[in-house]
Amino acid sequence: MSNKMNNYKKIALIGGVYSNYLALQESLADAKKREVDAIFCLGDLGAFGPHPNRTCEILRENDIQVVQGNYDNSIGNDLQDCQCGYTDPRDNYFAKLSYDYTFENTAAEHKRWMKNLPPEIRFTMGKYNVLLCHGSPRKMNEFLWESTTPTHFLEKLCRDYSADIICATHTGIHWQRPLPGDKYFANVGVIGRPENNGKTQVGYTILEVSDTPEFTHIPIEYDFRQLAAEMRAEKLPEEFVETVLTGWWTTCLEILPAKERIRGKF
Repeated sequence: MSNKMNNYKKIALIGGVYSNYLALQESLADAKKREVDAIFCLGDLGAFGPHPNRTCEILRENDIQVVQGNYDNSIGNDLQDCQCGYTDPRDNYFAKLSYDYTFENTAAEHKRWMKNLPPEIRFTMGKYNVLLCHGSPRKMNEFLWESTTPTHFLEKLCRDYSADIICATHTGIHWQRPLPGDKYFANVGVIGRPENNGKTQVGYTILEVSDTPEFTHIPIEYDFRQLAAEMRAEKLPEEFVETVLTGWWTTCLEILPAKERIRGKF
């Protein structure tokens, strides 16, 4: 999907909502206060949290441009799993629990909407061609971790996909890297759950371009206790609730590279 507008100077980039509609509300309010030109969501609207319809309603009511994540592709196309890209049985066990809940509790109207979301969004900011995707431009569920993603690979993605700036999410942990030749990559993080750092806050990213691109990760406080209570009421796994309450991941750990995992508690 190409956006012909080329006058963006400052945009908000929200990754992985994971049905955390409370954090989504706070993130949108914060971004609007910062007077951004546009707000984009990079996909994975469901999973982990409760009441998936609420996330869809908030995004649609606010006319937020959304990239299709693997979760949205699966829900929209009535697939049997989330296409999350996990290989470990324990990771896949919890992924199935959250996927089945999200699938069963997403309205048909929102499933149709998810099915038609674009896999990428493109536009310009000054002289820079910007590409928004979910995992990577070449694969929707590709994990690009800071510790294991070589700079030359990111350079190749920029060349192959004619982009100066690539923004993605999917991993759950934000990071940015300037590349040779005035190119840039950013993982914008997620607002769906904490970053496995012992903090309950989540966060999104602001990209501002004047002479050069500047990425700023914005921490967001929200009512995590209310979210935890709603998750328990919906009988979602207590392991998910613990992450919301403590800031430490208890699931989806086996996919983490060594350097990312050692920062966590488990």
